[in-house]
Amino acid sequence: KSRDAGRETSVYPLPEPHDLFQASQMKFEDFQKDLARLRKDLRACISEVAKVCKVSDEENLEPFKEKMDDFLTQGKLPKPHIYTLLVFFSVKTKAGEKEVSPNMFFSIWHEFSSDFKDQWKKENKAILKERLKAAEECFRQAKEKASYSVKPKQSSGIVC
Repeated sequence: KSRDAGRETSVYPLPEPHDLFQASQMKFEDFQKDLARLRKDLRACISEVAKVCKVSDEENLEPFKEKMDDFLTQGKLPKPHIYTLLVFFSVKTKAGEKEVSPNMFFSIWHEFSSDFKDQWKKENKAILKERLKAAEECFRQAKEKASYSVKPKQSSGIVC
């Protein structure tokens, strides 16, 4: 159980079902074409930055070179391949199919995330009820303690 379970600050720990549904509807062939185009543009950008750095005086080189190096490094970071995900999650092909498509993978995740979110909401409600019950009990006990009145001891001694 999370410390935030049953509270407004509790955050759903998986990708939202709607986002996974959107991913399952994507045309990954188009996405691959876009990635190839972006890689080509990145290579052209690397080439242009190299040209600018080559012809620039040392005193005029910064902060351009540093900023562009950071930008280009981020652009070159390896991205996880869908098939790496399939192996990691042990997703197998269905009978009669050659491979698991990205659409199928995200459809499976969408179904799982939807079911998980329903259970997650129910569990959070149950925890909230439990906390409310405990708070009410604590309040009731505090109220009972406050209602006890201590009567002053009456003196019965002899007064001289």
